[in-house]
Amino acid sequence: MSRTIEVCLTPALLHLYDIEKSIVVVIDILRATSSITYGIDNGAEAIIPVAQVEDCLAYADKGYLLAAERNGEVVAGYDFGNSPFSYTAAKVAGKTIVLTTTNGTKAMHLAHARAHQVVVGSFLNLTALTTWLKAQDKDVLLLCAGWKDKFNLEDTLFAGAVVNKLRQDFVHFDDACVVAEDMYLMAKDDLRTYLHKSSHSHRLAQLNIEDDVQFCLKLDICQAIPVLIGEKLVKLDH
Repeated sequence: MSRTIEVCLTPALLHLYDIEKSIVVVIDILRATSSITYGIDNGAEAIIPVAQVEDCLAYADKGYLLAAERNGEVVAGYDFGNSPFSYTAAKVAGKTIVLTTTNGTKAMHLAHARAHQVVVGSFLNLTALTTWLKAQDKDVLLLCAGWKDKFNLEDTLFAGAVVNKLRQDFVHFDDACVVAEDMYLMAKDDLRTYLHKSSHSHRLAQLNIEDDVQFCLKLDICQAIPVLIGEKLVKLDH
């Protein structure tokens, strides 16, 4: 079984990849895919990613929780943004959340338009995700959400962690995989210190949400793999 794994360093490059038969893993570590993973793991019935803040309003009278984040902050008038601490079992169990974020939900929509399957990855579900990917007879593209179509460190680090775990099971890697894995191996013993270099880390520091950043770097506290089926992210049956 000759499977390919590739890393797309930003959604702006996604058009260069053939993903029609691939599983695409969307990665937005700080904080969308971490919060989505945590929410689904905590019993959220579904999370509906939408592209624009205004799109949330179409769901306003359906009893859903509305979550909107732009530039790291909760949009005024919405229930919450994309802090993982908003996605505890007490807040989301049995609920459907409509979510829009600066980068992550955009990447999901781009991938969903062409990919065979779209799932969500984070450090929180790294082992569950990679164990499942090993068992699939599909090529894999790791799609880094980045920051407003630009490369970022944290998503690339996670892509490198996935590559590192799957190295024995896939035979074709692209150069972006090599770079991502090298970065991860350099940073893995202290991810937070390495990420102090990142531009998004500085952005988030100004918002005083260091606890969020630390939480999003926790390893394997979730078993759920969110999968995009139709318009909804739900828990993958694996």
